Amino acid sequence: MASLNIRKGDYVQVISGEEKGKSGAVLSTDPVKRTVTIDGINIVKKHKKARSAQEQSAIINKAAAMDASNVMIVCPECGKTTRVAHKFEDKDGKQIKIRVCKKCGASLEVKKAVSKAKSAAKKATKASSSTKEASTTTAKKTTRASSSTKTSTTTKTAVRKKSVAKEPAKEEA
Repeated sequence: MASLNIRKGDYVQVISGEEKGKSGAVLSTDPVKRTVTIDGINIVKKHKKARSAQEQSAIINKAAAMDASNVMIVCPECGKTTRVAHKFEDKDGKQIKIRVCKKCGASLEVKKAVSKAKSAAKKATKASSSTKEASTTTAKKTTRASSSTKTSTTTKTAVRKKSVAKEPAKEEA
């Protein structure tokens, strides 16, 4: 099984090639091909052909994959590019292998705790937004009901006015 020391969400810096010195977050990894895709790095133009009459042809800028050996992880603690070391820690009575910085010894697994906090926050906002949507749809239904009542009242008034306007014309003739 192929594996990489770089994972999705890691902050990396390019150490060789045309994009040397640039840094960004990893969007995706491919352990079999040993490539990584980095946000804003190695941008290529992709020509998209329209497949139907409604679609429009376009030239799209897209981040292409680059070899994983051309990048190094930037440690979130010391801010330096570093190689990855592995260390075993006990969690809940189990030995877990974690990635650590070779220079300062800080854990590179901080992203998981941050992503869990972000996902919990997203769930909370979704729950609050769903209650807002429910109240909004109820308000729309009441607005529709009141507007249909207004149109029916307006229509009846218009019919009465027309019939009243026609009656005097008959008296004159």
